[in-house]
Amino acid sequence: MGWFEAVVLGLVQGLTEFLPISSSAHLRIVSAFAGWEDPGSAFTAVTQIGTETAVLIYFRKDIGNIVTTWVKSLYTPSLRGELDARMGWYIIVGTLPIGVLGLVFQDTIETTFRDLRLIGTTLIVFGLILLFADRMALNNRGMDKLNGKESLIYGFAQSLALIPGVSRSGGTVTAGLLMGYRREVAARYSFLLAIPAVLASGGLELFKIGEGPAPAWGPTILATVVAFVVGYAAIAWFLKYISTHSFTVFVAYRVALGLVVLGLVVFGALEPTAGAAE
Repeated sequence: MGWFEAVVLGLVQGLTEFLPISSSAHLRIVSAFAGWEDPGSAFTAVTQIGTETAVLIYFRKDIGNIVTTWVKSLYTPSLRGELDARMGWYIIVGTLPIGVLGLVFQDTIETTFRDLRLIGTTLIVFGLILLFADRMALNNRGMDKLNGKESLIYGFAQSLALIPGVSRSGGTVTAGLLMGYRREVAARYSFLLAIPAVLASGGLELFKIGEGPAPAWGPTILATVVAFVVGYAAIAWFLKYISTHSFTVFVAYRVALGLVVLGLVVFGALEPTAGAAE
């Protein structure tokens, strides 16, 4: 991977990680359009550390309150009913599905799931599901209404993002909308829920960088830094946008991109299973 390619893919990661359009799908698609090798799931996971660092900084006060209150609640029973203490448990519970399924399907994630035919299909199908959820949503529940059962539902929705094209934020936001949560509340919890899973995945995949056909350390670090800077701006814009707008524009984009990808594969302009740099 060259330096220019690293900058481009870092921009793509930062721009798409928090939007409901799937960053992993875009890294795969942009590489295919440009004639580059698939950067692979290892590169994707490591650059997501950059975008999750943006989440840590953007939500630093919320995260600090959650961690502090949760830890204190372990030995102070009176704090266990506080929202921040409960949020600590909800994030832990919500992380379990993607952790278990990620380990079980690791080989499939790195190979079969990166097929452009599957990515094009998931972009369309889950985009339409998001549209349905957005149209049917009550948009009247706040974070204080969250409970253990619903945090687990959020978690299973997040685990669908192991398939490129589904979108981590798209899957969890869709689940939140179907459960009646306000758009910005669903998105906010989605960002917080992703932190443990993404940091753990990125940490594990760090060991693959620079080995075999995987991208070298230099370009990977550059892409991660670019993803952090762009991702921070994307968080602020997205949360402000969805507070007054629907997800229709994202759905239209997903469907259009999915159709283009499938069309190019059908007509032989793109190879569905190009070699992956892993």
